[in-house]
Amino acid sequence: MIDDKSNPGSTDRRPAISAFNERLIAEGYWVFAGGLADTDTATVIDNRGEQAVFSDGPFVESKEYLAGVWVWEAPDLDVVLKLAAEASKVATGRSRCGRSSERRP
Repeated sequence: MIDDKSNPGSTDRRPAISAFNERLIAEGYWVFAGGLADTDTATVIDNRGEQAVFSDGPFVESKEYLAGVWVWEAPDLDVVLKLAAEASKVATGRSRCGRSSERRP
């Protein structure tokens, strides 16, 4: 799920997200889900040189950031895209400031 720092979502979507998660579990799609802390808490670790370098802040500076993940197991891409569309809607609610989702195999 992708969030936007300039217009973050509200926590009032938690009951709807929990209901969606319960449905994913019941229908056998659920593998894992988790939220991520704000990018302000990030530390970038780069150990490509002789010593590891630790830097405060996210690797990429952007108003949009990865806010959390769902990992699903589905029989085909059509099911995944349907679930992803539902996930984006349930995490957004009625506000215009919503959350996008990105699908990766």
